[in-house]
Amino acid sequence: MCATIIEPHPALLTPFAILLLSIAIFPLILRQHWERHYQKLCALLAATTSSYYIFALHGAARVQHAAGEYASFIVVVGAFFVVAGAIHLHIPRPASPLSNVMFLFSGSILANFIGTIGASMLLLRPFLHMNRGRGSGMHVAFFIFIVGNLGGALLPVGPPLFLGYIKGVPFLWAALHCWPQWLTATGALLVIFFVADTIACSGRCIAETPSTHFHCYGKWNFSALLALLLILVFVPNGVREPLMITVAAVSYFLTPRRVFEANEFNWRPLIEVAWIFLGIFGTMIPVLDYVEFHATDFHLASDARFYWGTGLLSGVLDNAPTYLTFLTAALSIDHLDINHLPDVAQFASSHGSRLAAISLAATLFGGLTYIGNSPNLLIRAIAESRHVPAPGFLAYIIKYALPILIPVLALVGLIFFRG
Repeated sequence: MCATIIEPHPALLTPFAILLLSIAIFPLILRQHWERHYQKLCALLAATTSSYYIFALHGAARVQHAAGEYASFIVVVGAFFVVAGAIHLHIPRPASPLSNVMFLFSGSILANFIGTIGASMLLLRPFLHMNRGRGSGMHVAFFIFIVGNLGGALLPVGPPLFLGYIKGVPFLWAALHCWPQWLTATGALLVIFFVADTIACSGRCIAETPSTHFHCYGKWNFSALLALLLILVFVPNGVREPLMITVAAVSYFLTPRRVFEANEFNWRPLIEVAWIFLGIFGTMIPVLDYVEFHATDFHLASDARFYWGTGLLSGVLDNAPTYLTFLTAALSIDHLDINHLPDVAQFASSHGSRLAAISLAATLFGGLTYIGNSPNLLIRAIAESRHVPAPGFLAYIIKYALPILIPVLALVGLIFFRG
């Protein structure tokens, strides 16, 4: 870690719990009040936690580190949001269950090359357009599962695997060692989606529309997406953010307005994500410190325990720092140092199954809640801005994550991580 870890009192976990409960409950019972005041709550909880760290625990460096991570996170999300919004894909509709499956599978593959944020922002709008008139919370949930999360399991082009790459995990390690688990989870989810979408289609009469051709407007922005990806992977922190802002600004001002209008582009989804993750990053500081201090108390003695421990916490915390925390714990068991590149490379070669368990859990379980991975809330916000009935925080967990995602991930754990 870049700053000294401080052991927090368990009471300091309360603001994070309040934030989670607020995100889950208030949009359901006090939606209008929540939309007007959620910014104040997020800022208050983050400020309360950070102030206690600074003045009572003398942990200003820890807060500064978290603030830097938040700023970098927002720049990355915002840059991909803007550039992807400058590309308009017109795909003939209406969609069929089979074409939806092919679209989601292709999107998951693409996400492994351009990152889950870039792929989600690029493909969500055409996916919703394909399903206009019958798009539902199910379509949003499976898009989050397959494109927004599983699409980040093979290449370290974004969080969480990017954190392992900069610590010394070889670039192609996950692609070479994790593809069977990824294919199993993706295939199972696509089969479930195909059945559910077929049933949903059978109850609706879809009007025939004249045949149209595929069109791509603002295609030069694919070069901007590639530039963002290369900057994210190869440019160091501190230089990376100004370059990404520059690329996004050039894309925004040089792209014709009609492309943004075709995408119904607006800033509201990004603003909502920025405020909520301000609260998350601020209140999550003591949570992550507590987990790191007490990692040995979790009795992580097997690949299965690392898989479920990393996964379940990745579902309720941001999966990037959770991945790094459990990777640190795994190395410490063998007296290896996360900040020593040869130690990380040694761990990857000698404990491949354990590293796979941590890596896959962090990426796959990120779809368990809206706050588990950075694209999730952004996908939900964009869907709502396009009047698609995205499920609420609790509805997403109860209707989709628990009955669909958890059994699939349990299957992966049973097959690949028994020991």
